[in-house]
Amino acid sequence: MKKNILISGGTGFVGRHLTKLLVANGFSVSILSRTKKENTETIFYYTWDVEKQTMEEEAVQKADYIIHLAGANIAGKPWTSKRKKEIVASREQAAKLLYVTLVKMNKQIEAFVTASAVGIYGAMNGRAICHEEMQPANDFLGLTCQKWEAAADTFEKVGIRTVKIRTGLVMGENDGFLKKLAPVFKFKLGAVLGSGKQYMPWIHIDDLCRIYIEAIQNPEMRGAYNAAVSDDTTNESFSRVLAKVYGYKLWLPNVPSFLIRLVLGEMSKLLLTGRRVSNAKIRTLGFEFRHTNLEATLKDCLAV
Repeated sequence: MKKNILISGGTGFVGRHLTKLLVANGFSVSILSRTKKENTETIFYYTWDVEKQTMEEEAVQKADYIIHLAGANIAGKPWTSKRKKEIVASREQAAKLLYVTLVKMNKQIEAFVTASAVGIYGAMNGRAICHEEMQPANDFLGLTCQKWEAAADTFEKVGIRTVKIRTGLVMGENDGFLKKLAPVFKFKLGAVLGSGKQYMPWIHIDDLCRIYIEAIQNPEMRGAYNAAVSDDTTNESFSRVLAKVYGYKLWLPNVPSFLIRLVLGEMSKLLLTGRRVSNAKIRTLGFEFRHTNLEATLKDCLAV
C-alpha cells in the first residue's frame, strides 16, 4: 500500500508542485479543498470548511502524514485589522480542525509537517543572521508565525513528530512572487525598492518541495527548519540580477520607501524589510540545495 499524504492548501502554488513530486516518489495524495474535485488514481479530494470546523473525516482516516499549507495569502490584500485577523485565524483554525478530527477519530499519524515563514524573525533589517533557536519577534509577522507554529505544536504534545518549515521567498515558474515582478522587469521598468539593502532569503520551489519530502521520510527531523538559500541576497542585488536575466541594466531610480508605505501601508514591511537566515540546521541532516545560484534560478523559473 502506498503511504498517503494529506495536504491542506494542496491546490495552491506550493501544494500543486508538492503533489506532483509526492506522486512521482510513490506516494498517494489526499487534498483538502473547499469544493469537491474529481479523484484520480493517486490523488483524492476531500471537502472541508475551516470557518464551520467541518471536514470529510475519511481524509484524516486514510492519512499516514499531514502537510499543513493552508492559510490566507499574507500579501493578497492590505493589512486592515480585519485582514490581519483573517491571516492568523486561517492558519490557526485550519490546524485546529485537523487536530480535533485526529483526536476525535483516535487516529495516529507518523508526522505533522506545517508551513511557516522566516517572517517569524520579524520585519527587521540589519546584519544579524537568524537561526532557528532565536527568539521570535513581536511584530505582526513574528506573532503570526508564532501562532501558526503554536497550532502545530499541539500535535507534538500528543506524541506526533512535528516539523515546521520556515520558508523564504519561493521562486517557481509562472507563480509565486515572481509572477507579479517578472512583467515589470521584462518591460525594462524594474527598480530597487527603498534602500535596496533589505535581505531577500529565497528558495526554488523544487528545493522547498524536496524539504517537505525530507520531513516525511527523515525521522530525525523535528521542530523548526529554515528553508532558504543562505546567499545574503538583497533587494538591490536581486533586482540587478533579474534585470540582467532580461538583458539590461537597471536605469530607473530606486522607488522611494515613503511612496511604497503610502501605497501599501503596513504591508509595505514585506517589501522594505528583510532578514539574513541560516540554513545550516537542515544541511547538517545531509540535505543539499540544488538551486543556489540566483541568476540560474531566475532563468529556470522564468524560462529565459
